[in-house]
Amino acid sequence: MSLLPHHYFLFTGSNGNVLQFRGQETIVRLFILEHGLIRVLFTKGPEPQLGRTWSIAPGLEDLPFEGRDRLDTSGFSLPDYFMQQTGQVFSIRTGRLQLEIELDGFKISWFFKEGGGDWIPVARDRRTQAYIFSEGPAHYLERDPEEQYFGLGEKTGPVNKHGRRYRMQPMDAMGYDAETTDPLYKHLPFYITRNPKSGISYGLFYDHYCTSVFDMGAELDQYHGLYRYFQAEAGDLDYYFLAGPQVRDVTETYAWMTGRTVFPPKWSLGYSGSSMSYTEAPDSQEKLGEFLESCSRHDIPCSSFQLSSGYTSIGGRRYVFHWNRSKFPDPGELAETFAASGVKLCANVKPALLKDHPLFEEAKELFIQNADTGEPEMAQYWDGAAAFLDFTKAETVSWWKAKVTETLLHYGIASLWNDNNEYEIWGRTAVCSETLPFHLVRALQPLLMMKASFEAQKEHSPEKRPYLISRSGAPGMQRYVQTWTGDNRTSWKTLKYNIRMGIGLSLSGIYNFGHDVGGFSGPAPDPELFVRWIENGVMHPRFTIHSWNEDGTVNEPWMYPDMLPYVKKLMDFRTEILPYLYTALYEAHMDDKPVIRPVFYDHEQDEKTFTDCDDFMLGDSLLAASVTEPGQTERSVYLPVHEGGWYEYHSGKWHEGGRTAIMPAPLGQVPLLVKGGSILPVQLAEERGLLVFPAKEKAYSSFHFFEDDGESLLQKGSFAVLHAELLSNAEEIQLQIWKEGGFVLPYKTIELRFPEAEKRKLVINGTDYGRSRTAVFHLKEGGRKP
Repeated sequence: MSLLPHHYFLFTGSNGNVLQFRGQETIVRLFILEHGLIRVLFTKGPEPQLGRTWSIAPGLEDLPFEGRDRLDTSGFSLPDYFMQQTGQVFSIRTGRLQLEIELDGFKISWFFKEGGGDWIPVARDRRTQAYIFSEGPAHYLERDPEEQYFGLGEKTGPVNKHGRRYRMQPMDAMGYDAETTDPLYKHLPFYITRNPKSGISYGLFYDHYCTSVFDMGAELDQYHGLYRYFQAEAGDLDYYFLAGPQVRDVTETYAWMTGRTVFPPKWSLGYSGSSMSYTEAPDSQEKLGEFLESCSRHDIPCSSFQLSSGYTSIGGRRYVFHWNRSKFPDPGELAETFAASGVKLCANVKPALLKDHPLFEEAKELFIQNADTGEPEMAQYWDGAAAFLDFTKAETVSWWKAKVTETLLHYGIASLWNDNNEYEIWGRTAVCSETLPFHLVRALQPLLMMKASFEAQKEHSPEKRPYLISRSGAPGMQRYVQTWTGDNRTSWKTLKYNIRMGIGLSLSGIYNFGHDVGGFSGPAPDPELFVRWIENGVMHPRFTIHSWNEDGTVNEPWMYPDMLPYVKKLMDFRTEILPYLYTALYEAHMDDKPVIRPVFYDHEQDEKTFTDCDDFMLGDSLLAASVTEPGQTERSVYLPVHEGGWYEYHSGKWHEGGRTAIMPAPLGQVPLLVKGGSILPVQLAEERGLLVFPAKEKAYSSFHFFEDDGESLLQKGSFAVLHAELLSNAEEIQLQIWKEGGFVLPYKTIELRFPEAEKRKLVINGTDYGRSRTAVFHLKEGGRKP
């Protein structure tokens, strides 16, 4: 029997950057991973209950199927640190973080400093019962009423989650209310705390895969003061503290720590057509041919099409890996027809097999099992009872890869759309790999499913970058897939709150996403709402018009003939900005930078940018102000403080930062602003263009733009980067442009365009182009910075 007081912890030693403390029933390990990154792990015994993690992949693009040893510290810099004990307080100090640990209860106070500044208190465990393990591990912290909480993935409601309570439990929430419904599809147990008084932010990531609750101030108990907490239904308590000081520092560190965003082929950024109604029709293959004809007739560019699960139907039910040959007599011909039109097919796949599935017996040993009966665990699913595949088993992964290759990739299907993969199994006797309790790894299954699909595509086409989609997922999903915010419901409110949900995803390290344009379920959007939704959709990496309207209509670009000119204009605009979007995705992959960002992300010094609104940044330079109310023809936009000011994208009109501008918002035109001092790569007819928006006064800025063939693997010689430096003053604009990398560009000239009111002299690579607002620059192959 331990002689320690019940809540007291004793320091028992260190092994490199891992410090260990022992309580009466609990062992605590502290991992000093970076100067601004520390991990705290509570276990009930010497080993974690779940000995592996699939979330931690610092700077990596992948992890093996068996995951990473939970005690592994590789990939982190493991800096020097200082530690000492004074009475019942144990102190740890790195270059940026200081911990004061009260060994009675192991209550931690966190302090931050930058450079030679003072130590500033930033976080503190609750003084009463900070850690509770009686009903699943719980972590309680003190709560400041002024704190702002961001992240938690695609959660509904405002960007600042203070005062809300959320559940991490992936569910098929079709038709959700984008302001209030919870839970939704993904499991992303990470959030950022910002204190406006100190201006310092930090993140907390809880590395687990089971159902949990985040209470961000909804609960109140007079005995404990103001608090917030995390509680999981089972497992160990394993959390990471990520210091800022800014929100962007926290997000990018978290994204780096959980693995690099996959860089998809360029065609994934084009318009993706879809509707469940196409594959539900008895003559589906003909309906899909009509879709291609309509795209051609209306001059709508389309680069991919999502093949909904109706292609697998037998009667009214879905059977993954089964082709309904009455609706799709020749899958290979279907894929060839679409490929000939420049459209890639993305086929829906599901991880569960109905009891009467033709392959059920063949896969019987591959399912999640019931520990009591030794039989597959059955759960409610779409059309009846089904068993879910267990991707923790190597045999399941091999079987899955073989089936998707044989039944889909073999026919020319280009992408796998991993859908309905929330794994809604509620029995506590369900087990994975024979002995692993399912509830401990609930959110892991969709992550391993998408990895299996990813590997199948890589093995089938090893020379090309895979592109996959997944609805559900967990930390690390960005390493494999693009995602979306699920089956939203048609309404103006959804358009508004999907923007906020997307910002939550971005701040949680998920950068490649979009929303179902027009709304997936409910009534058809009215014409105005439909066009406004497209305006918003073209500003996201994933641009998909997708629907299952309750009135039997289909959301298509041409659904309202009177609106078609606006839709075509927006489709052309999407094509125009593709080079900018493509470079933003490249930066997400290489530098862990989000594509969609809250306005405060790059302008945190301006407190007014933290006002909850419908604006967001697209990359470094563009501020999009979506119209989310009916009947608007103007849009009020707050422009952050910025020395270079802001330009209206469409008119070139300049505005000073730190003010509110009234932007024209005609139907079919995104109210869009460009940060002064920016250069945007765009597609102009058949040649590359650079839109240059110089600062009004003396300023310097630099940019790079990614170029390749759009689908080859990233390796030496397969891509090029164009570099540009912009130097402006009151009289002159100087531009230096050069190329780096072996990829041969498909164009020889670059057209530069300037705002109409620009009258300053233009010098490009030392050549005087006078005061023209346009210039054609001849880029020499293999050129270098002059």
